[in-house]
Amino acid sequence: MRKFKFSENSYYHICNRSNDGSTIFSDERDYARFLFLILYYQASLVFYNLGRYISHFEKYQNFNITDETVSQIVSQRKVALVEFTIMPNHFHLVAQERTKTGEGIPSYLQRLETGYAKYFNAKYKKQGHLFQGRFRAVPIETDEQFLYLSAYIHRNPRALQTWKNKEIVYPWSSYQDFTKRNRWGELLKPGIILDQFPHTKDYQVFVETSTAKLQSGESPLNENLLLESA
Repeated sequence: MRKFKFSENSYYHICNRSNDGSTIFSDERDYARFLFLILYYQASLVFYNLGRYISHFEKYQNFNITDETVSQIVSQRKVALVEFTIMPNHFHLVAQERTKTGEGIPSYLQRLETGYAKYFNAKYKKQGHLFQGRFRAVPIETDEQFLYLSAYIHRNPRALQTWKNKEIVYPWSSYQDFTKRNRWGELLKPGIILDQFPHTKDYQVFVETSTAKLQSGESPLNENLLLESA
């Protein structure tokens, strides 16, 4: 059992990784599939034939979702996504619980992890659990924790040799959405972090000079400030 119950309007750092540390996001289609899930599963809408949305993303870098559907998600969502990074064998999210019962985040994670696991196992002809047990979550309680966590999440791609010092253009992170153009509009809510800086450029400087994620080989689950047993 968790040591806490998810509380309405509270924010949480959420993370999970592959069951054995192996790669679970191998190509653009894998990353795009999971990105679709974390963006559009914030409400309980059902999407059919996800493959066509992913194919559209591969060609045009957007999912071709109508404004009407986005508005419906925003008005009905059970969680609000603040930031994210998807790495080859794990992911980080910051999300706000939006339900009175505290079931928004658990339902959201169950849906996206189960959905991605079914896709992955079918594509790669695998069986069994894809993720390392139940997702990990920690309540975000202070501004200091929020800011350090935000930098940590957005600096994660520096652990990948080809992306070190180029984290700001890593396509599977919300960093560019914070500092350039928000690609996802109302589906991503970075204001709680960005409002603490005079300009987005100041946030970029903060991330680039942060002490978070200094060692490229460190585990994303071992930083006490970010994730404890929950």
